[in-house]
Amino acid sequence: MDEEIQKLLPLTPTVFHMLLALADGEKHGYGIMRAVEEETQGQMQIRIGSLYGSIGRMMEARLIEETNERPDPELDDERRRYYGLTAFGRQVLTAEAARIAQAMAVIQGKQILGKV
Repeated sequence: MDEEIQKLLPLTPTVFHMLLALADGEKHGYGIMRAVEEETQGQMQIRIGSLYGSIGRMMEARLIEETNERPDPELDDERRRYYGLTAFGRQVLTAEAARIAQAMAVIQGKQILGKV
C-alpha cells in the first residue's frame, strides 16, 4: 500500500463516513451531514462546526475538493459549495474499507456479534 495512504489510516469515524457519503457523488455540506446521519441510521450526527472543520482538513489532505458543478440554480442555492472525492480520496477510502473488512472477518470468525 502507498505510504502516503498508510499514514492516514485508520481514519477517524467522521472522516470515514464523510468520504463514504461522497463515494456515490458530489454533495454540499448539509447533504454530507444528512447522508452520514442516514447511512449510520442516526448513530452518527455531524454538527455544522465539526463539518466545515473536517471539510477543510480533508481538502488540505487532498481527500476531497470543491467542485465547479452546480445543479440548476432554480433547484439550488447558488451559495452552496459542493464537494467530491479526489482520486487520492477514493484510494484512501478503499484502503480504509479493506482494513475494516479485514477486521470484520476476524469478528465474524470469532463470532463476536453472535454473542451479544
